[in-house]
Amino acid sequence: MNTEHMYNTVGISHEVYAFGEKILEGLRDRFDTIDRVSEYNQTKVIDAMQKNRVSAACFAATTGYGYDDVGRTTLEKVYADCFHTEAALVRPQITCGTHALTVALSANLLPGDELLSPVGRPYDTLEEVIGIRPSTCSLAEYGVSYRQVDLLDDGTFDWDGIRTAINEKTKLVTIQRSKGYQTRPSFSVAQIGELIAFVKSIKPSLICMVDNCYGEFVEEEEPSDVGADMIVGSLIKNPGGGLAPIGGYICGTEACVTRCAYRLSAPGLGQEVGANLGIMPAFYQGFFFAPTVVASALKGAIFAANIYERLGYHVIPTGSEDRHDIIQAVELGSREGMMAFCAGIQAAAPVDSYVRPEPWAMPGYDDEVIMAAGAFVQGSSIELSADGPIRPPYAVYFQGGLTWYHAKLGILMSLQKMLDAGLVDPSKLQ
Repeated sequence: MNTEHMYNTVGISHEVYAFGEKILEGLRDRFDTIDRVSEYNQTKVIDAMQKNRVSAACFAATTGYGYDDVGRTTLEKVYADCFHTEAALVRPQITCGTHALTVALSANLLPGDELLSPVGRPYDTLEEVIGIRPSTCSLAEYGVSYRQVDLLDDGTFDWDGIRTAINEKTKLVTIQRSKGYQTRPSFSVAQIGELIAFVKSIKPSLICMVDNCYGEFVEEEEPSDVGADMIVGSLIKNPGGGLAPIGGYICGTEACVTRCAYRLSAPGLGQEVGANLGIMPAFYQGFFFAPTVVASALKGAIFAANIYERLGYHVIPTGSEDRHDIIQAVELGSREGMMAFCAGIQAAAPVDSYVRPEPWAMPGYDDEVIMAAGAFVQGSSIELSADGPIRPPYAVYFQGGLTWYHAKLGILMSLQKMLDAGLVDPSKLQ
């Protein structure tokens, strides 16, 4: 069996394939560590499912009001047990990660309250939610003020600045675990725990919410294990395992999650309504697969970091740093570099491989965004994808890969397209 021949068949040259194999020789120990974490998390998920007696009855479809939905109620208990929280809200009616965060924030902030971000500017789509960029129905429009403390130049927390920022109006602290469209480091669970302990030592009543997108199952612990009152994420990212076609989750204290349920449906209705419309099997099975899918994505991220670092590009995190999410940033230095990289990711996709990504004015963003995502689920960034705003330093954000081998193909194809476009010196592949 000639594996290289198959790579040649789909457009990968001998030089690119050989370069990738050379990089892989030094990554075996890293991959073994990832597999051990995945094994731990896989067992944790199974334990939560067994504890809550998941059965075939949980997969039945409900419609209308969705009263007495056994599958929905059981799944929320599974999430709560797996993430070690008092309660969970896991719903197809939550359309995306930004929606989940909006529900969590608007449910737990009242007029006159202040929201604090001690990790600098939030993800682009939250700017309009908060009101940093004016928008109809923003938190600012409802009388919620916002304050942020930027990270220090080395990407660490500004402890003095955070202490000064916390005041009598501060109600909720939002911590974005992943870098988003920034070139700052992503935070480890331990770092998040240290930050939560610090802000609560100043004001114990503070609600600490962690945007957990892209971070689930990367480590053995989650932010809910180190003091977070809420962790929030999207099911078309890590916890959906590539099978969930929509949805989001909020796990946390009973008080916080109850308010979120009232905000998602209506006061007095809360978690009692919300039909599952027949997608419970995908939610359960996706969560079951999630630890191994995340492991594949992590291997792809580490492979990408080492490939592009060896070629002289600035990558965040570096090829040797510990991983705290599945996102790999590569600063390509030009619009053309971003377009070539994304063209490679798209060309490696099982869906829409024949199209070429182009930058466009994507809703919720201030800059043009290019996005490569030939995915089975639209916008699913646990599937092989790459995207980024067209602005300096022209960084592309690579993530996902339902299997390690697909992630590998995508990275090699990105390099091939860069090479074909004359953006990589062929001599560097030697």
